[in-house]
Amino acid sequence: MVTINRTTDTHLLDALGAANSSARLRAALAAGTRADPGFAAALVARCAVEPDFFVRDMLTWALTRLPADVTVPRLVAELRSGRAQARSQALHTLSKIGDRTVWPSITRSLLHDPDDEVARSAWRAAVVLAPPEARDDLAVALALQLGRGDRAVQLSLSRALVALGDVAEPALRPGLASPDAAVRAHARATQRLLDDPDAGFDLAVDEAKRIVALGPERAGEAAC
Repeated sequence: MVTINRTTDTHLLDALGAANSSARLRAALAAGTRADPGFAAALVARCAVEPDFFVRDMLTWALTRLPADVTVPRLVAELRSGRAQARSQALHTLSKIGDRTVWPSITRSLLHDPDDEVARSAWRAAVVLAPPEARDDLAVALALQLGRGDRAVQLSLSRALVALGDVAEPALRPGLASPDAAVRAHARATQRLLDDPDAGFDLAVDEAKRIVALGPERAGEAAC
């Protein structure tokens, strides 16, 4: 019986690297269903290189099924990886596990990572893991990146700031006064979402750009 189990485990772990994405997805599902702590190293390693989004999502689910004392140290170690996907996926998985003892590992360098996907994952993880006393400083750190990236990146940053609640408002003030029009527009759009979380991001951005272009007084006249 032991031999059969070991053979099955070997086939499952081999399947995580199969050429077919459906086979990899089934292997990740099986690993999560088994929830064997012995799979942790292979699952974490696969997260760093897996090209398929749905398989990566299943790998994260499988890791959340394992004991945190097995997975969390391995994931924290991945935050120092030179591979951007390893950092990004580790951050994503840590946010799903929700172990707040991880907070000190969410460093400023991760929040400001030059890779957009890593930074976005760090923003989301930070909002989940930051203790109450760290949220003011976190809002300031996030607001320093207003105007960064394309629509998807800016939306992620705005959502992170909005999720922090009232502490985001003072953090937005420097951005609202920035000489950079892109920063001002992003700050205004985020402020709009903070005031009305149901407002659409694209509409908030369009409104903010109009205000920045015309100035607050002329924008008010144009709306009449």
